[in-house]
Amino acid sequence: MSDSPTVPGWTFLSNHTHVMVCLAGNEDLTLRDIALTVGITERAVHRIVSELEEAGALTRERAGRRNVYRIHPELHLRHPLESHCTIGEILKLLSKKRR
Repeated sequence: MSDSPTVPGWTFLSNHTHVMVCLAGNEDLTLRDIALTVGITERAVHRIVSELEEAGALTRERAGRRNVYRIHPELHLRHPLESHCTIGEILKLLSKKRR
């Protein structure tokens, strides 16, 4: 048995959720910081942020030379099985341990 942790082949939550969890803790993270934390490419993070922005889940604002991301916690999840939950409720649940 190895002492190093194994990386799972899949995770319960999507990379979209992982990006939102990162931004919920720090709205001015760079795409590179998010990519390193989530374990995906910067290009993938850029695509995810664009999709989340298009869906109304967040807005991107310029602050000098950087972007600041504002999450819209009141937005309901899109899938019918989860549409009774808001983004804010899910992020609050996921961030309990991180505080």
